Amino acid sequence: MSVRTLKGKRRWLALGGCLLWLAFTLFPLYWVAITSFKTPLAVVGGPTYLPFVDFEPTLTAWNELVSGARGAFYNTFVASLIVSLSAAVLATGIGAMAAYALVRFTFRFRLLSALIFVVVAFGGFLLGQYALGFGQGISLIYSFIAALALAVISSRFRLPGPELGNNDIVFWFVSQRMFPPIVAAFALYLMYTEVGKLGFKLVDSYIGLTFAYIAFSLPIVVWLMRDFFEALPIEVEEAAMVDNVPSWRIFFGIVLPMSKPGLIATFMITLAFVWNEFLFALFLTSSKWQTLPILVAGQNSQRGDEWWSISAAALVAIIPMMIMAGILSRLMRSGLLLGAIK
Repeated sequence: MSVRTLKGKRRWLALGGCLLWLAFTLFPLYWVAITSFKTPLAVVGGPTYLPFVDFEPTLTAWNELVSGARGAFYNTFVASLIVSLSAAVLATGIGAMAAYALVRFTFRFRLLSALIFVVVAFGGFLLGQYALGFGQGISLIYSFIAALALAVISSRFRLPGPELGNNDIVFWFVSQRMFPPIVAAFALYLMYTEVGKLGFKLVDSYIGLTFAYIAFSLPIVVWLMRDFFEALPIEVEEAAMVDNVPSWRIFFGIVLPMSKPGLIATFMITLAFVWNEFLFALFLTSSKWQTLPILVAGQNSQRGDEWWSISAAALVAIIPMMIMAGILSRLMRSGLLLGAIK
């Protein structure tokens, strides 16, 4: 039943409920905004709600934030913007191609090939480090390459055991988000440190943090885009195939334009995840490429949590996402509805 079909008191009750919910959702933003303009005495002196009535507003927290007294605000903002946008664009592009392949093509491989990859990867790493005397980084790289090559080669033979398909691959992608993030962050930090000893700096670097966020975002991108691609009519692609249009032109020239609302919605969701992510940025950065969540969490001192400064930094972190969501809201809604209709 739609609210528009309600009549009389029921319509007014529905309107009152919507307004109550709107006030409930907007009040935290209002509270953060007025707190950023309060003096320390106004914050610790009890709740006050109306500027110029309950308290006298001040720009002290904003001046300290902009002047750099509370950390390298500009550098952190720019680093957060660059890493978030590049990671969201790359993750959406790579994930869209993977999702399309999982929807339109059939993949079959034996479970034994996956077991070969795991055994060779772990065994090769231990063999290289303890038997051959290689470093951890070299052992990791060699064992991964050997495991991947053997897994691909073995998948071309008729191996015994159960056969896995597209749904199993999708489940594997989604299952990556079921691990506690602290496990992946700690493992990535160790791996980046070892790779850094070989001369490739990944800790506190743009490439290292962007790679981590792409890997962090790919499961949700594949999951969302798979539903969007399944909702597209396959007849258009079949007509293009009859005219001998290459597969890459079908994907870039037909499929992607038709799925533009879904791509925008997925990009925004991915961007929001990356923009607000805290744990990977805490582990993998130390100074140059720290992001805004680290800056917000660092707005305290020996005197305790200084909420006026935390509120100002939090507003700066919120505003870009609100502006971008407002600009792309129509495409986001149609994209989300496309997935819901499916």
